[in-house]
Amino acid sequence: MRNQSTVDAHGNTVDAGTRVRVLAIDDSAFAELDETNRERVRSMLRQELAVYEVDPYGRAWVEQWWHEGSAHATSHSLALDPHQMEVC
Repeated sequence: MRNQSTVDAHGNTVDAGTRVRVLAIDDSAFAELDETNRERVRSMLRQELAVYEVDPYGRAWVEQWWHEGSAHATSHSLALDPHQMEVC
Protein backbone atom coordinates (compact mmCIF):
# COMPACT_ATOMS: atom_id res chain seq x y z
CA MET A 1 0.00 0.00 0.00
CA ARG A 2 1.42 3.38 -0.93
CA ASN A 3 1.46 6.37 1.39
CA GLN A 4 -1.48 8.68 0.75
CA SER A 5 -1.32 12.46 0.77
CA THR A 6 -3.82 15.28 0.42
CA VAL A 7 -3.78 19.08 0.60
CA ASP A 8 -4.98 21.64 3.13
CA ALA A 9 -7.26 24.66 2.59
CA HIS A 10 -4.32 26.55 1.02
CA GLY A 11 -3.06 23.78 -1.26
CA ASN A 12 -0.18 22.69 1.01
CA THR A 13 0.67 18.98 0.99
CA VAL A 14 -0.55 16.96 3.99
CA ASP A 15 0.91 13.51 4.78
CA ALA A 16 0.91 11.31 7.86
CA GLY A 17 2.94 13.19 10.48
CA THR A 18 2.01 16.68 9.23
CA ARG A 19 0.72 19.01 11.96
CA VAL A 20 -2.51 20.74 10.98
CA ARG A 21 -4.87 23.24 12.61
CA VAL A 22 -8.51 22.16 12.64
CA LEU A 23 -10.50 24.94 10.91
CA ALA A 24 -13.93 23.32 10.86
CA ILE A 25 -15.67 20.19 12.11
CA ASP A 26 -18.49 18.62 10.13
CA ASP A 27 -21.82 18.51 12.01
CA SER A 28 -22.06 14.77 11.35
CA ALA A 29 -19.16 14.25 13.78
CA PHE A 30 -21.53 15.12 16.64
CA ALA A 31 -24.53 13.01 15.60
CA GLU A 32 -24.08 9.98 17.86
CA LEU A 33 -22.27 11.67 20.78
CA ASP A 34 -23.50 12.52 24.26
CA GLU A 35 -22.94 16.08 25.52
CA THR A 36 -19.60 15.30 27.22
CA ASN A 37 -18.16 13.85 24.05
CA ARG A 38 -19.63 16.66 21.92
CA GLU A 39 -17.72 19.14 24.06
CA ARG A 40 -14.52 17.13 23.68
CA VAL A 41 -14.87 17.06 19.90
CA ARG A 42 -15.75 20.79 19.82
CA SER A 43 -12.57 21.47 21.79
CA MET A 44 -10.56 20.10 18.84
CA LEU A 45 -11.54 23.16 16.76
CA ARG A 46 -8.50 25.42 16.23
CA GLN A 47 -6.18 22.82 17.83
CA GLU A 48 -2.91 21.83 16.19
CA LEU A 49 -2.88 18.05 15.79
CA ALA A 50 -0.70 15.54 13.96
CA VAL A 51 -2.19 13.63 11.03
CA TYR A 52 -1.87 9.90 11.66
CA GLU A 53 -3.32 8.74 8.34
CA VAL A 54 -4.57 10.05 5.01
CA ASP A 55 -7.29 7.77 3.68
CA PRO A 56 -7.94 6.89 0.01
CA TYR A 57 -10.65 9.59 -0.11
CA GLY A 58 -8.16 12.37 0.68
CA ARG A 59 -9.28 12.87 4.28
CA ALA A 60 -6.62 13.48 6.90
CA TRP A 61 -7.25 11.69 10.20
CA VAL A 62 -6.28 13.39 13.47
CA GLU A 63 -6.75 12.28 17.06
CA GLN A 64 -6.81 13.94 20.46
CA TRP A 65 -6.53 12.30 23.87
CA TRP A 66 -8.00 13.44 27.19
CA HIS A 67 -6.42 12.02 30.34
CA GLU A 68 -8.93 11.60 33.14
CA GLY A 69 -6.78 10.72 36.10
CA SER A 70 -3.82 8.39 36.13
CA ALA A 71 -5.68 5.28 34.95
CA HIS A 72 -8.16 6.45 32.32
CA ALA A 73 -7.88 8.22 28.96
CA THR A 74 -10.38 8.90 26.18
CA SER A 75 -9.69 9.79 22.57
CA HIS A 76 -11.59 10.98 19.52
CA SER A 77 -10.53 10.91 15.89
CA LEU A 78 -11.70 13.22 13.11
CA ALA A 79 -11.50 12.85 9.35
CA LEU A 80 -10.75 16.25 7.87
CA ASP A 81 -11.40 17.30 4.29
CA PRO A 82 -8.92 19.78 2.80
CA HIS A 83 -11.09 22.86 3.56
CA GLN A 84 -11.27 21.85 7.24
CA MET A 85 -7.54 22.14 7.99
CA GLU A 86 -4.39 24.14 7.42
CA VAL A 87 -0.78 23.13 7.83
CA CYS A 88 0.78 24.73 10.93
